[in-house]
Amino acid sequence: MDESEDESEDARDLRALYRRYIDCLNRRDWDSLGEFVAPDAIHNGRPLGLAGYRAMLEQDVRDIPDLRFEIELLVAEPPLIASRLRFDCTPRHVFSGLPVNGRRVTFPENVFYAWRDGKIAQVWSIVDKAAIEAQLS
Repeated sequence: MDESEDESEDARDLRALYRRYIDCLNRRDWDSLGEFVAPDAIHNGRPLGLAGYRAMLEQDVRDIPDLRFEIELLVAEPPLIASRLRFDCTPRHVFSGLPVNGRRVTFPENVFYAWRDGKIAQVWSIVDKAAIEAQLS
């Protein structure tokens, strides 16, 4: 097997791991989060660790009870994943600084993940706030 075949297999494995992570989020299986997230995880430059990462996700679900992560695009170049997630949900109150207040909105999130030893070590995430603003106007 040459190097490009190895790389392709690694990318397939990382994509499969990421899909299991997204499934874990959608099932709200917070006890299994440590299978996917490193104990020292960083999100948008903030060192949250696993406990902080879990708390962030739990708060997201409290704020948006119908939150569901849908993968639109997924690219893996180990150890990195680039994903475009789609959300169709109903935030209860203010979301991303916008007064959504129970209105249904659809928007994407562009997110990059750096993986280390099979776990998410760092996340860079940007929600398309303009897409939400357009729906609220």
